[in-house]
Amino acid sequence: MKKSNGTSSYNATLEPEQPRTYLSDEELAHFKKLILEKRAQALEDIDRLKERLENSWEQAEAYTYHLADAGSDAMEREMLNMMIARQQKFVGYLNRALKRIELKTYGMCKVTGKPIPKERLEAVPHTEITVEAKLKEKQQIK
Repeated sequence: MKKSNGTSSYNATLEPEQPRTYLSDEELAHFKKLILEKRAQALEDIDRLKERLENSWEQAEAYTYHLADAGSDAMEREMLNMMIARQQKFVGYLNRALKRIELKTYGMCKVTGKPIPKERLEAVPHTEITVEAKLKEKQQIK
């Protein structure tokens, strides 16, 4: 068995070291509260959408449909599933933002290493990149 010298190769498999935040503890607490509120709302939305989806299936089983009605119901269920998936993805982004707050890397662009303006964080509190990096990313996609 190989002896450890006290350093870990575990960190090498993680994302590159992010710069520490420029935000004060009070500002981090503000953004944490904002993110937690958004996450609670998103989780409520998921529950409500799942309930609608369940009701849709129960109604479909309650009586027979015309073929066109069955198609419309299938489309509605597909739309509800897509909306649930989108909200779940959003919750994942919010959870990652909470983790960055905990690690004190929140508010720093993961691409450029520059501070993300507070105005952007207010508008999109789960963002990981500056507008500059986002625009550059979009240009590379084209």
